[in-house]
Amino acid sequence: MYAYIIRRFIGIIPLMIAVTFISFIIMQSVPGGPLAVYRNNPNVRAEDLARLEKQLGLDKPTPVQYGIWLKNFASGDFGQSLASNRPVSEVIGERLLNTAYLMGAAFLLTMLIAIPLGVISAIKQYSLFDHGATLFSFLGFSVPIFWLGLLAIILFAVKVDWLPAGGMRTIGEPFSVSDRLSYLILPATLLAFHSAGQYSRYLRSSMLEVTNQNYVMVARAKGLREKTVISRHALRNALIPLITVVAFDLPALFSGALLVETVFAWPGMGRLFWNSALRFDYPVLMGIIVLTAVLVILFNLFADVMYAAADPRIRLTSEKT
Repeated sequence: MYAYIIRRFIGIIPLMIAVTFISFIIMQSVPGGPLAVYRNNPNVRAEDLARLEKQLGLDKPTPVQYGIWLKNFASGDFGQSLASNRPVSEVIGERLLNTAYLMGAAFLLTMLIAIPLGVISAIKQYSLFDHGATLFSFLGFSVPIFWLGLLAIILFAVKVDWLPAGGMRTIGEPFSVSDRLSYLILPATLLAFHSAGQYSRYLRSSMLEVTNQNYVMVARAKGLREKTVISRHALRNALIPLITVVAFDLPALFSGALLVETVFAWPGMGRLFWNSALRFDYPVLMGIIVLTAVLVILFNLFADVMYAAADPRIRLTSEKT
């Protein structure tokens, strides 16, 4: 098992180089370029543009620019933001914690809703509860989240004035747990509502398949309690497809949710990426893309490890290879 994990880690290096190189080429191919903001400014002379190009290394061939960027990146230098002239790592770091705070709460709430919903729906197939859970799931991933966010603001922030309309804290007020939670409730609940429907359907389908397997029937024949059969034998194996989906979605914990962050004015990574794209702030864009790529690769490795933990058969296969 450990040898398998080490091989996967070694394989990450060429994969990361390929991902960063393709991303860098795409960034260079986007119309406008990093100096697009200055090109349309009548007060900026051609000599100024030439000086900026030389200062930023944009006058060099693309492979050379990528080599310089990769060397700096390997040493922990993500470059300077063209918009704020601050280190990219500092700009991203400010927003990363905000996004992790929001998305972590939303993910926890999603799991608390999706797992019981999926399991009970499978156990009580075609019951009134199952039909209600199906309706909830379809609404969750079919209703536009930005429309639902605006509706929630009108209802809970404007009409009844229970919760704040946006932001993540009351400006000018000292830190308070209740204050932070009041700003967190609406965006986290909407994100959970959107994801829980999808996850619960995956788990319901997997549970229905697993409960008809021979080992589950044998467990029942041994006289085990139904609760033990479901939790120890059925659910553990039914979680494997869900782990795959969650592993692909976990990078969003740090890359942010653009629509929700925009609707609720949450200062996170999603809004930072959008604002950087509008300002042609390529170093920040590259920093976010690389961070997301690293997280996708690492969480896929995490999913493989979780497979082995959930299913001993997978663990034995990885040890043989």
